[in-house]
Amino acid sequence: MSRLGVSIAALALSLMAFTGQAQASIEDKDVAKLTSFGGMCVNCDLAGRKLMNAKFAGANFVRSVLIGADLRGAMFYGSNFASADLSRADLRGAEMRGANFVAANFTDARMSGVESSGANLQSAVLVRADLSSSELHGSQLVGANMQRARFSNAELNGSNLQGVNARDADFSNAELNHANMTGGKFEGASFRNADLTAASLRGAILTGADFRNADLSAAVLTGADFTGARGLEQDQLDEACGDGGVRLPPGLSVRPCNGLKGARFMLLREMPKPPAPPAPPKPPKY
Repeated sequence: MSRLGVSIAALALSLMAFTGQAQASIEDKDVAKLTSFGGMCVNCDLAGRKLMNAKFAGANFVRSVLIGADLRGAMFYGSNFASADLSRADLRGAEMRGANFVAANFTDARMSGVESSGANLQSAVLVRADLSSSELHGSQLVGANMQRARFSNAELNGSNLQGVNARDADFSNAELNHANMTGGKFEGASFRNADLTAASLRGAILTGADFRNADLSAAVLTGADFTGARGLEQDQLDEACGDGGVRLPPGLSVRPCNGLKGARFMLLREMPKPPAPPAPPKPPKY
């Protein structure tokens, strides 16, 4: 039997949870009918497979090879794809709910429209990956390599991008509210029209980055390097704070954070006073 046949046979034996018409033959190159996967398939070689709308629930695909696989609309629920190779894979419209992609390789992957809730992408390789219009709320991207990745129109609210390498990445029109970007490398990145409300940019390197029309309200810029930043205006900085040696283009300045914790200083400063409680009703007359 060919190596390809052996690989598919191993997959069929190891994935015990499959639905309906999951009777693909061993020689079926596409394995398109295997629509629901569970169990273990460590080190599986599924490069180039057609797995559109496949559901991975509680599956173990550690170090699996899915190079160039068609995973459009696939669902990854509570599954482990740590160190998997998904380079050049097509994941447009996929869902990642509680899935583990630590150190996974997504180089040149197409991931526009991906929906994720708390996916773990720590130390993942996302070089040149297209994540435009994706929803990555609360995702873990600590230490990820995101050079030249595209996050235009993406939603990264509350995500952890601490220590990422995002040189020349595109965050135009992205939402990064309350994102942790501490210590990240964003040289040459584009934040045009991005919303960075209450984001932490402590110690981030942002040399040559584009901030035209970016919203920095309540952002903490302590120790960040904005040398050569483009499109950065004083009125944007007036809405942020930063102590500890913020480096800015000539003529620009940022106010200190006044000892208040994190990005709350602006929220507290601008938060309107709550309305007075209504007066208690008068007792009824007898």
